[in-house]
Parts: sequence; C-alpha cells; structure tokens
Amino acid sequence: MRILLVEDEETIAITLKDALEAEGFDVEHIATGDGAIARLEKQSFDVVITDVRLPGAGGMDVLLAAKRARPDTEVVMMTAYATIDHAVEAMQNGADDYIQKPFLNEQVIERLQRIQRFRALLSENQQLRDQLDSKHGQGLPGVVGQSPAMQQVVKTVRTVAPTDASVLIEGQSGTGKERIARALHQLSPRADKPFVALSCGALPDTLLETELFGHEKGAFTDAQRQRRGRFEIADGGTILLDDIDDMPMSVQVKLLRVLQEREFERVGGEALIEVDIRVIAATKVPLLEHVRAGKFREDLFYRLNVVPVVLPPLAERDGDLPLLVRHLVDKLGGGRSYTVKTDVLEAMCSYSWPGNVRELENRVAQAIAMSGGATVLKKEHLLPVDKSRRAALEPPTTLKTLREVLVEVERKHLEVVLRGVGGHRTKAASVLGISRKVLWEKLRDYGIE
Repeated sequence: MRILLVEDEETIAITLKDALEAEGFDVEHIATGDGAIARLEKQSFDVVITDVRLPGAGGMDVLLAAKRARPDTEVVMMTAYATIDHAVEAMQNGADDYIQKPFLNEQVIERLQRIQRFRALLSENQQLRDQLDSKHGQGLPGVVGQSPAMQQVVKTVRTVAPTDASVLIEGQSGTGKERIARALHQLSPRADKPFVALSCGALPDTLLETELFGHEKGAFTDAQRQRRGRFEIADGGTILLDDIDDMPMSVQVKLLRVLQEREFERVGGEALIEVDIRVIAATKVPLLEHVRAGKFREDLFYRLNVVPVVLPPLAERDGDLPLLVRHLVDKLGGGRSYTVKTDVLEAMCSYSWPGNVRELENRVAQAIAMSGGATVLKKEHLLPVDKSRRAALEPPTTLKTLREVLVEVERKHLEVVLRGVGGHRTKAASVLGISRKVLWEKLRDYGIE
C-alpha cells in the first residue's frame, strides 16, 4: 500500500516513516503542502497522511488535491487537539480519519492496517465481479454477492433454471426472493415468455382467487366483462407466488389442482383452461412449520418444494456488504460518484440489518438524498440511530460537551506547567510529552502568552 506522509516536523516524520516501513508499507515523505500537491498531480497514493498545519499550502489543500487526483484515496489528518474544528471540517470535505497529536505510532499503524484489510476486501470483490462478467454462467442476473452462502444459492439456481421443476424460495423479508425468481426465469428456456409476480398476502381471499384464475362476465356484481387471471397471463412463462405462506386454505386447494393438472376454470366459469407454466413460490417463514401447525396443506407443500432455495440474511453474507454498497451507490447515485469511508463501512458490517438488502438500499438512498451535494455519504444517514440513545446524542444545551470540558482542563494544565518551568517552552514541551511545534500551536490557539 503506497502512502504519502506530509509532515514538516522532522522528528515526527522520521520516526513515523520508519515505523510504517517496518510494517511493510511503501512510504514517501514530503515536508510541505505545496510539494505534496505537486507530487499528487503526478503520482496517486492509496493513503495520504497529512498534518493540518503546514508551511505554504495547508493540510486541507492537500486533502482536496488527493481527492481530485484519486477519489478513493484515504486521507488521514494529523492535528493538535485545539485544532479539532479543522479536522471536523476536513472530514466533511472527504477526510477519512484524523489523529490527535501527540500520538503513538502504533495508533497510525492500526488505522492503516484496518484500511488495508478493507481495500483488500473491496479489491477481491471487484475481481470476483469481473470474473462473473467475463465468464458466462457463473453469476446470476440482477444478483450481487460472492459470499459462500450466496455462492451455494447461485449454484442451485443455475442447476435448476433450465428445468421446469417447481422452486420454493425461503428467506426473510428483504433478502431478494423476487430477484432470485427473476434470475430463474431469465436463465430458463422460458426467458422470452412472461414473468408474472403476485403477492398472496396483499389481497383478501375472494380477490386473490380472481387475480389468480380470472373471472367470467357476470360472475359477481362488479364483473361487467371477462377477465384473465395471472395464470393465463403467465401462459408459456413463469409465475411467482410471493408470500405463499399467507395463501388461504380455500385457494390452496385450487392451486394444488393447477400444479397437478395444469388446468383450471375461471371464477363463475365451467370451461377448462389449460396453461403451460412454471411455478415458483416464495415464503418469508419456514413453510414446513405452517404445515405442522395445520396452516398449509402438506400435499401442496411437497408439490411446491421440489427444489428448495434458502436465502441467507444479509448478516450471514460475509464480505458481501461492501460490494452491495458499491452496487447500490452506483445504481442510485444518478451518475455522480459518492464515497463511503472505511470506518463507516466497518460500522455497517457490524450492524445486524434486520431488514436485509431492502433496508440497506433504503439507507443508501437516504444518504444520497441527504448528501446536500457532498460526495462523502454520512454515517448517520447510512446507519439507524437507536431512539433510546437519542437523549445521549442530543444532550440539554445547558450541559457542556466533553470537548468543552477537555479544552478547559487542557488550557489550565498548560498554564500550570508553564508557570512551573518559569515560562521555558522547551522544558514545558518535555514535561507535557509533546513537541515544541505542537506546544506552540496550542499556546497560540488558546491565546496563552
């Protein structure tokens, strides 16, 4: 991983560069902001570590130059505590992290190792994605994911797609059951015929029966004309019966006949209608449990469950989240380039995502909508905030923030140390364990003479 270190204080630069190189990083050091900007115009780096205050062009200018040269460059700002406002501003402009001076070299190494792990994961995901694009028959159309759990799904779908076998897709809400059903259809010999989807839980019993089988004119009060049902519309193609676990028993009986005989009558009709269809069912709960509870016909279950496909929840799809985030950002970004910082991706990977991919898509869409023109998507928009913690996040204005308390304590301690050494700044820096430059910046920002 190539790193550009921008630091004008020689002691910090030498020790940090040596420590990073000892860990195997490729480090180039430049002492001025102007020099760093000129270098970035000629050479791209994976990570830029820069002080906020530099001779000539400052760290903010280096940050902007790094992002212009290569938007996915990770930029880490170094700053004394009193300049934390600058660090916040920098992160709003695309910085990925900041380190407070004085710091231990191990802190920087830990951050870089974390960045390296995520960049390796993203690179691996992209390579796998490229392989899928170049090797026909390896992935699924419209489906993103390379985790072992999803690879098992891909294998099953590709094996069964060319057949007419009924498939039962089981998975939590938001896991992408309809996408898998569409992939089954698109990879089948029926791909040029209709794909028809119907949610069995969205309609009451009488309307569901009419939607599936159609009705004759005069079959009921409002039936002023003949109407084809979903089975007829799907003739020659594929029908997806989503939320099959919500299908009432009265309709289950008629569905069983369709599966057995491939024929039915419209509501209010007597003529048999034959159809050539493939039936895919989807359920958000284990359907066998409904069978045992007497809520679903056992004979229908076995007719539908010829080939079971179980979709894993997002929390069990190891390594898929960064790839999904990139896919969704590209899909929803309207042609603009957006960045999600490494620490935010880590936090997203640690979240359980109870709403699965649908929840993730909603969060990415919200973050883009709330970006306000910025290209870095914010953590508070990408991850939900627990309402029970809102009081802690928004304390009463009469209370002081932790930063305000720390600033007061630091200012008082600086004054005490300076009085103790008779105003000798070199001795004061030694007692405080910081460099003369950092001490000078703190004294200036606090207005201490």
